Amino acid sequence: LDGVLLEDAEGALWSQALIARAQSGAQLGAQGAAARGFSRVVVAVDPPGSAGQAADECGIVVVGACLDGPPQEWRAVVLEDASVQGLGAAEWAAAAVEAFRRHGADRMVAEVNMGGDLVQAVIRQVDPFLPFKAVRASKGKSVRAEPIAALYEQGRVAHLPGLARLVAQMAQMTLGGF
Repeated sequence: LDGVLLEDAEGALWSQALIARAQSGAQLGAQGAAARGFSRVVVAVDPPGSAGQAADECGIVVVGACLDGPPQEWRAVVLEDASVQGLGAAEWAAAAVEAFRRHGADRMVAEVNMGGDLVQAVIRQVDPFLPFKAVRASKGKSVRAEPIAALYEQGRVAHLPGLARLVAQMAQMTLGGF
């Protein structure tokens, strides 16, 4: 791709072929969420524990879900990777809320392992009435990623164009981590 040889990382949860299939599966255009027929749009946030150039990225991903029929027929589309790096809590919270508003999302879900109640408090400073759900991860990222990779294998998750950074990270995720 552009003169770069793409190879799968050993043990990658998402192969290049699987990612390519997800990218080709989203023929949705640039309509709004309602026009796409999504039952729900969710913004997921994985906040960092610190700020600055050496800090982890704040993962912010927007996903639309079509929940018609039985669960085995549900589908999801990754609409945007709004992740930011190096920002303080107020700035990444503002970026997450902006993504929420931009997509007319129904709910924000944030991992609170790094910051606990502070995560919700910072988001509430930006938008006190935003529908918010805190989740506490009890397993490592790789273990949590496996069921999502299985949904990709089943062809139940697609990507809109423009998610190169997210795709590059996905391609590096293995059972042992990045």
